[in-house]
Amino acid sequence: METPKKDTCRKNDYQKVTFEHKLFVIDQIKNGQISANFASKKYNISRATIHYWMKKLSNYSQEKTGFSKDDEIKKLKERIEDLEGIKDFQQEVIIEFEQVTGEELSKKYLPEWLANEIQRKKKKLKKD
Repeated sequence: METPKKDTCRKNDYQKVTFEHKLFVIDQIKNGQISANFASKKYNISRATIHYWMKKLSNYSQEKTGFSKDDEIKKLKERIEDLEGIKDFQQEVIIEFEQVTGEELSKKYLPEWLANEIQRKKKKLKKD
């Protein structure tokens, strides 16, 4: 009886990945630009390797290219406050203009909800 010959194991050829590339991939994942699964497929790197890099290289900092969600929410809230202030100022200017000219142009040229808001402010100013 013949014994089958053992084939030698084929060794996989891997490319060396630079330190900068590792940090780049980890930075993209941490900033939420791509997921670890997508990075695995895109760069042809196993997910286990990516998680290993994240564990080992978490101490190295790289410039943030994205915002954390808390920072983004904070900026948007500040922007909303600024815009509301601008809107209030513009409405006051419109009210003054209408009082000086005697014409109600807001009803003609502005959306209905905005014209109604201006009318409410006019009534509130008359009471005061």
